[in-house]
This record gives sequence, C-alpha cells and structure tokens, in this order.
Amino acid sequence: TPETFDKLLAKIDWLPMFMNASPNEQLPVDKQLAIALFWFGHFGNSASVESVAQWAGCSAGMVVNATRRIMRAFLSMHDNVIHYPSAADKEAAKEWVEAASCAAWRDGFIFVDGTLVPLADKPGFYGEAYFDRKSNYSLNVQI
Repeated sequence: TPETFDKLLAKIDWLPMFMNASPNEQLPVDKQLAIALFWFGHFGNSASVESVAQWAGCSAGMVVNATRRIMRAFLSMHDNVIHYPSAADKEAAKEWVEAASCAAWRDGFIFVDGTLVPLADKPGFYGEAYFDRKSNYSLNVQI
C-alpha cells in the first residue's frame, strides 16, 4: 500500500548509502525504492534488468545500483529490527491469539501468514527444492 511504501521510505531515506559528495546526484530514494520493489515483485521475462529499466525510464545500471543500495539499507538495519520478542511480548501475543481466534492455537507462535516469493530462475544449488506447488521456483516466506 502507499502507506507501507511511505513507512519503508522513512526508515531508509536518511541512511548514508543515499548520500554522496559527487556532483552527479543519485536518483531520489523514493524512486530507488520503487525500482527495487518493482524488480522484487516480478519474475520471468518481466524481471530482467532491461524490462525493469524500461518500466522505470532509467538505465539498466541504475536498476542494479538502486537495488543494491536498497538492499544495503535494509540489511544495515537487520540487528535493530530482526530479533526474538521478549517473554512479555510473547505472552501478549498468545493472549491476543486466545482472545481473537481459537484458544487451541494459543501456544502457536510467530507463524502468522506465508507467501511465495517467485524467483526469476532455478537456483544453481538444490534448485529442485525451490519448485513450488504453482510450478514456479520460489522462496516460501513466513511472516
């Protein structure tokens, strides 16, 4: 959603990888994020660097550079945003599950929803393991 995009942008637009002392300015961070997310959301022929560049109206090199910067930005926040919840957070989540859904699921934890992230090609190592029920190569992500 646009709100999610804006929240993601606010988390990264101030990071150093988007600043330089060069007389050649970078593409605005919101455009770089849009390019990376567009690329992440496509597979097959529409996921080629050239196809994304045509969609974005920029060079293929800009697609690669923007996506690398976006990945570096999000990876730089890893230790601050990816962590196990505290005991109090776990208990609050369990109480919510028990009150809002099935009491038998109270002790279930973390697995809220899953989605398939399609890959452009078959991975080189253990490629068959990535073949999904929809006949695509993908990563199954649990949120």
